[in-house]
Amino acid sequence: METFKDIFKNSFLENFSASQISAADTAITLLITFLIGIFIFQVYKRTFQGIMYTKSFNVSLVMIAMVTSLVIMAVTTNIVLSLGMVGALSIVRFRTAIKDPMDIVFMFWAIAVGIVTGASFYLLAVMGSVIIGIILLVFANFKSQTSPYILLLDYLNSEAEKAILEKLKDKVKRYNIKSKTVTGENIELSVELRIKNGEIDFINELKSIDSVSNAVLISYNGDYAA
Repeated sequence: METFKDIFKNSFLENFSASQISAADTAITLLITFLIGIFIFQVYKRTFQGIMYTKSFNVSLVMIAMVTSLVIMAVTTNIVLSLGMVGALSIVRFRTAIKDPMDIVFMFWAIAVGIVTGASFYLLAVMGSVIIGIILLVFANFKSQTSPYILLLDYLNSEAEKAILEKLKDKVKRYNIKSKTVTGENIELSVELRIKNGEIDFINELKSIDSVSNAVLISYNGDYAA
């Protein structure tokens, strides 16, 4: 009488061990994964809105997709190998800091493409990537008409502060005082504002006010970028 262990070994394990991946299947899968990876590469390059574009990270997205595809192809053909792969990958730890949350989106996208193509769901990988890419491009091209700025001012007295606020009311669309620091005789004011039609000449007028020693306007999109 066969036990459950014997049935499992004779049917399930043997079926997985007998399956093989041909060279043609491997080449087709890697080629499709590479082409989708190039599409991800282009979308990332066109939608990047951070401070410093890193080509090496963008190239790594293509390689992540291809490596993941290889792993999935191996896992789906041999259950014994898949169990060993799970154990091996469980000890891997990645500690690279991700500065932009959108980078995480692209990393998951590349991994998902590798998983789907490795499982031979090519149509799903292509259609899903096209839809995701179009959505990302639409959001990247949708820009607010009033970009936020941070204004930093150094001045000496309350008369200068009144003149500054009056000038802001007249020259900018809206503003919000974020902080005010008083150090001895020096006063530092931090203001978040929305400018009108890209006009930034008012910063020169603020600097010309008596007792204003310093005026700095900084573009703000989540990170400081001069």
